[in-house]
Amino acid sequence: MNNRTSEKTLLQRAIEISVEAGRAILKVYHSSIDIAVTTKADNSPLTIADLAAHRVLVSALSDLLSVPVLSEEEAPPPFAERSQWQRYWLVDPLDGTKEFVQRSGEFTVNIALIENGVPVLGVVHVPVLGITYAGSQNSGAIKLNTAGQTSIQVRKLQPRITAGEAVEMVASRSHGKGAVGGLITQIESKLGSIALKNMGSSLKLCLVAEGAADLYPRLAPTCEWDTAAAQAVVEAAGGIVVDEHFELLRYNRKASLLNPYFYVIGDQQFNWRQLLSK
Repeated sequence: MNNRTSEKTLLQRAIEISVEAGRAILKVYHSSIDIAVTTKADNSPLTIADLAAHRVLVSALSDLLSVPVLSEEEAPPPFAERSQWQRYWLVDPLDGTKEFVQRSGEFTVNIALIENGVPVLGVVHVPVLGITYAGSQNSGAIKLNTAGQTSIQVRKLQPRITAGEAVEMVASRSHGKGAVGGLITQIESKLGSIALKNMGSSLKLCLVAEGAADLYPRLAPTCEWDTAAAQAVVEAAGGIVVDEHFELLRYNRKASLLNPYFYVIGDQQFNWRQLLSK
């Protein structure tokens, strides 16, 4: 395939590739051996499953489009080189390695296509659950499982508040608990109760995308490959991902691959800026 491959075809092939990478992960996950963990230079964990999924993604995506593939499991080229990229794949072969090692099931395969800093297509596959979230700028967002495919979209918040229902928030199980606790207190003082669910990986963004949560605040470090795929799904479903200044999260704009702190917002019509301002 070439760079003129249709968006619909790209999305379908990216879904298939994510499932293939997921199968490589599950071979390790369901084995009886202890999962050996090494530590990378940034102190994040690495397993043979990360590397197996990485090999699947890089090979398949390189064949799909003649554009670079930037993976968490490979040293990135210098910014002087990658700053020239207008279009590239950004992948996290196994997002949630800690959850994988603990065998919690809350880990994903993340594939995003970035164009001029914008995640225009994304796939988040959950191997243990057999669920895939996917979306693109012009095609909307979908959720696939054994029952088939359904369209997904974010939900409105004001009707829930009017009905006295809790604002539903998702947050990391491992990071930023103190800051999130302060934010919960702030929101509850203005809106009432918060229902909080903690989980790992990019699944948190996908819950907002499918209308199962209203807000995901990330007030701890992440890298660009952690968020790009799920951001594409959220935006295809009608939501947004913004930094603390309410600027849209963008990619490959600086030498560091660290993201700023950010908010994943479902209902764009709600006045989140006033609610979340310090």
